[in-house]
Amino acid sequence: MEITTFNPMILSKNADEIIKLFEELGFERKHQVNNIDSKDISSTRMKDANGFHVDVARVESMERDMTTMRMNVRDFDEAYEFLKSRGFKNIRGEDHAVESKSARSCLMIAPSGFSIQLTQHIRKEDQ
Repeated sequence: MEITTFNPMILSKNADEIIKLFEELGFERKHQVNNIDSKDISSTRMKDANGFHVDVARVESMERDMTTMRMNVRDFDEAYEFLKSRGFKNIRGEDHAVESKSARSCLMIAPSGFSIQLTQHIRKEDQ
């Protein structure tokens, strides 16, 4: 399995406040995607001068903020099966993924409770 990036991700209905905090810490907005899965969800990728990344997603349905790890992979199905075989569960139900023109993702929860936001970016050459 090829992992292309791995970094923290914060899911919150108060994403603007969190983004502002990270900007005050020296992070800059690098990329933003809105209306993910035709819902009122947005994701902002941030990076600091040292090359550290953090992603902040605005998810209106979140009761409380959640910190997860974003793991980008080249092959979503391979990584999904790898995590499933180790007891991870997709929080939206078996084999459900959020899909857009540019990505496929789902939130996987480990048996012990930590989570991984599994994502594959669909590269132009793969379309």
